Amino acid sequence: MQLVLSELATNAVRHGRVPGRYFEVCIAYDAEKLVGLEVSDPRDGFPVITAAEPDDESGRGLAIVDACAEAWGVRERVVGKTVWARLRL
Repeated sequence: MQLVLSELATNAVRHGRVPGRYFEVCIAYDAEKLVGLEVSDPRDGFPVITAAEPDDESGRGLAIVDACAEAWGVRERVVGKTVWARLRL
């Protein structure tokens, strides 16, 4: 769970930053043993999974999220977007 949250938050800081605006994190747990993670940032545009080369120092964040999460996606907000992931404990 920490790895997925770290990757989503890192993406928000690196790619979603707008001067004077912040990103937001929401964590939810339900009785079905599912954890919902959401990271919202003020920048428009949807992130995509890219193929990183073995020597690349970045570019694997969403691939890690995709591999670890039961489901993930992106939804638009009035300002920016929210990237969410659901993980089973």
